[in-house]
Amino acid sequence: MVSIILQAAAAAGLAKLGGGLGAGLAAIGAGLGIGRIGGSAMEAIARQPEAAGDIRTNMIIAAALVESVSLFGVIICLMAVL
Repeated sequence: MVSIILQAAAAAGLAKLGGGLGAGLAAIGAGLGIGRIGGSAMEAIARQPEAAGDIRTNMIIAAALVESVSLFGVIICLMAVL
């Protein structure tokens, strides 16, 4: 009986560790993705300054999509912890 309880406690600890690592990786991935989007947009604006408005709009939409997916990932990972 005690061994079953210890195995359950170890599995819960690993779930918390996995949830924490997953949330961290989701946040890092979002930061890298938004950084690449911003860098590419700045290069595109430098090449075609007359298209700055359209490029900026597309950049904001893409960054919002990346951020929303990352937020969902973090929430799912934190739900696994609780």
